[in-house]
Amino acid sequence: MKKPLLTLGRVVLTLIVVCFAAVVVWRMVMYYMFAPWTRDGHIRADVIQIAPDVSGLIQAVEVRDNQAVKRGQVLFTIDQDRFRLALRQAKANVAERQETYEQARRETRRNRELGNLVAREQVEESLSREMRAQSALAEAQVAVDAAQLNLDRSVIRSPVDGYLNDRAPRAQEFVNAGRPVLSVVDGDSFHIDGYFEETKLSGIRIGQTVDIRVVGDDTRLRGHVQSIAAGIEDRDRSSGSNLLPNVNPAFSWVRLAQRIPVRIAFDEVPADFRMIAGRTATVSIVDDGTGEGAAR
Repeated sequence: MKKPLLTLGRVVLTLIVVCFAAVVVWRMVMYYMFAPWTRDGHIRADVIQIAPDVSGLIQAVEVRDNQAVKRGQVLFTIDQDRFRLALRQAKANVAERQETYEQARRETRRNRELGNLVAREQVEESLSREMRAQSALAEAQVAVDAAQLNLDRSVIRSPVDGYLNDRAPRAQEFVNAGRPVLSVVDGDSFHIDGYFEETKLSGIRIGQTVDIRVVGDDTRLRGHVQSIAAGIEDRDRSSGSNLLPNVNPAFSWVRLAQRIPVRIAFDEVPADFRMIAGRTATVSIVDDGTGEGAAR
């Protein structure tokens, strides 16, 4: 009697183990094959290249490599002596043009007061000289404004709150207008770019909560889906010499799913987390129904 019961117990135990293993395998297959998650995620940020608007020697550098900076903070200053001289010259020209204009006005007023004693042609000429002097004065004032602008632009400030790159300029270096000297990582632009397989896009919606795990860090971060890319490059198609599509006729028999970029904004970031653009992250969509897109 005991032997049949023992055999029945073994069968039940085996069935339980098999069912448990089947559930585990099923969940693993569903997670790895169909769940919207990816290990191909990277922290990104906007990098702003700082290029001076004027050329000259760097007079003073107020920052160091990898330093945190605030919006409007002075980064470096270009030698201002030449710009101050240009401003003084422009102001001197304004004073000269102002005197010429005043003289022309006095002459015009005097000719008008004399009335018929002065020929009409002479009155018109004096009025013309006054108008030309006024235009020259306005032009000289523009030159003053331009000289003042160059002087102001010789002080280079940070346009955003962020972090310098690892190569701040050095004093006495010559910089050219329009040529980048350093770059600043915008501290308010950090986000995650997750590259999801196209087969998993059906489970991704705008506003969904995202669980973020950065490689090498145990901190658990939270975010939400901000946008999904509207297009990616087609590597199998190009334009021929006659502008017709040139499609590759052969391809490997193994077709991998395309990777679609999904932008993820951070929601919860601990103060002690080291935010570095380029770090790798694993991102998983949390389908809890609380996101904006989950309600649609």
